[in-house]
Amino acid sequence: MRVAVIAGPDPGHSFPAIALCQRFSAAGDAPTLFTGVEWLETARNAGVHAVELDGLAATDEDVDAGARIHRRAARMAELNVPALRELAPDLVVSDVITAGGGMAAELLGIPWVELTPSPLYLPSKGLPPIGSGLAPGTGIGGRLRDVAMRAMTARSLRAGARQRSEARVAIGLPARDPGPLRRLIATLPALEVLRPDWPAEAVVVGPLHFEPTDRVLDIPAGSGPVVVVAPSTALIGTEDLAEVALGCLIPGETLPAGSRLVVSRLGGAQLSVPPWAVVGLGRQSDLLAHADLAICGGGHGMVAKALLAGVPVVVVPGGGDQWEIANRVARQGSGRLIRPLTAEALVAAVSEVLSTPGCRQAALAAADGAADVADPVRVCHEALALTR
Repeated sequence: MRVAVIAGPDPGHSFPAIALCQRFSAAGDAPTLFTGVEWLETARNAGVHAVELDGLAATDEDVDAGARIHRRAARMAELNVPALRELAPDLVVSDVITAGGGMAAELLGIPWVELTPSPLYLPSKGLPPIGSGLAPGTGIGGRLRDVAMRAMTARSLRAGARQRSEARVAIGLPARDPGPLRRLIATLPALEVLRPDWPAEAVVVGPLHFEPTDRVLDIPAGSGPVVVVAPSTALIGTEDLAEVALGCLIPGETLPAGSRLVVSRLGGAQLSVPPWAVVGLGRQSDLLAHADLAICGGGHGMVAKALLAGVPVVVVPGGGDQWEIANRVARQGSGRLIRPLTAEALVAAVSEVLSTPGCRQAALAAADGAADVADPVRVCHEALALTR
């Protein structure tokens, strides 16, 4: 099966797309990744055939939120149709925020599947608005709260649907969006929430993780806990997490004696590194195999990677869905969230998680839930077979 996998350049979306391509290749399929130029060489070095995704450059119309989401998606769809037509894939897998991939597939009459590298964020009639971080309300008061909050967001949702319809019509598609054949929800079941209207096409397939390096960071010598710090790669992430952690987490003072600190990051400014710490780009899966705690932004990728390793977390969320993820972690019991970031709050949260066995137990329980997910490649094959 020839597959086109389409995702923008944000690591939280391009890396799961690379991981999915590797899964397709291992199953004997022929995937091609369409993504930003910054990750083409990385993908190719990992054995993935990768080409540039056209239309990622911002234009003047992208100042408006509706244009950014919908008209830009339509423009990207038209720009990438020639490359997709030449590739002639049997299936297109389009990242959830790279909506142009699905539109391009529709223009060519190719079946398509949506990849969501996070929990399912579609609105639900049984949940408070996604992004609020709130658990579903209980009792009459809680349910009324959720109804009121959904009413407050309904106008924006209707406006978005109207903008999407207009953008679709402008490129020759029907106004009504039929949606994908399947939605691959690449998360752990522990990070999902029960909803009365779970879509029939949505399937939890487990996290899709890709390591952009083969380097293994050496953990400093010591007999105390290993703390891994992974600042957010997203523009909405909290800044200065690495600097604050290096400045306030000190073995024998704010950490147990003999503790080690490892800061794993893609890049950034030069940091002052104490002797009990190391900073650099390294394979996070290897680090987490030795970790007692992970400190990270609320991005789904690192949170899911830590929980999959059974490692409890301190989450320092930025904007967007990071607040939602952080609150789900706190409710599940595998970590604590802090906002805003201060040295005092970070020290307190780290101390609490390290001294609370229940956090580790909850993280291990989250890891165990990975056994209940579906194989994303099989889901795609079965969905495609139903179209023939």
